[in-house]
Amino acid sequence: MRIVLFSLICFISLLCFSGCDKARIIDENKEIPASGWYYKNNLGFDFEIKDTNRVYSVYVNVRANNEYPFSNLFIMLHQRTPSNKDTSFRRELTLIDPNGKWLGKGLGDLFDFQIPVMERVRFKEKGLYHFDVAQNMRLDTLPHIMAAGMRVEDVALTH
Repeated sequence: MRIVLFSLICFISLLCFSGCDKARIIDENKEIPASGWYYKNNLGFDFEIKDTNRVYSVYVNVRANNEYPFSNLFIMLHQRTPSNKDTSFRRELTLIDPNGKWLGKGLGDLFDFQIPVMERVRFKEKGLYHFDVAQNMRLDTLPHIMAAGMRVEDVALTH
C-alpha cells in the first residue's frame, strides 16, 4: 500500500512541476534495453520551433548506473530541419571528473545528467525538427546506460 501511495504522490508531483516549466520545448527520455545501448539504436526526438527570433539551448539527458565503465560518453547527433537539411556532429559528454566523482545528480546507484550540446542557438526555420541521438563509443553495445534523451529550452524563459 505504501508503494502505491508513494508512486501516486510522485506522479502527481511530476505533473505539477512539469506544468511550471515554461522554458521547455521538449524534455523527453527513452529507456535503453537492459542488454545495453547498441550503436545502431538511434533515439529519435521531434519538436516544433515556432519563433526563429528566439534563442534556444539543446541538452542531452543521460541516466547511467554506477557500474558504467567510462568517465565519458561520445554521442552522435543527427539533425533534420523542416526543409529536410541533414547535419551531424559528435560530442563528448563528461560524466565523471578526474577525481572519480560523478558529475550528475545521483540517487542510490543511478546518476542523471543534462549536458548542453548546443548553447544559445537560433533555429533558422519554423517547423518540425528531428534529432537522432546515438552512442558513439568503441563498444558496439554500451552497458549500464539506462536511458537517454533530449531537452530543448527557450533561453529567455529559463529565469
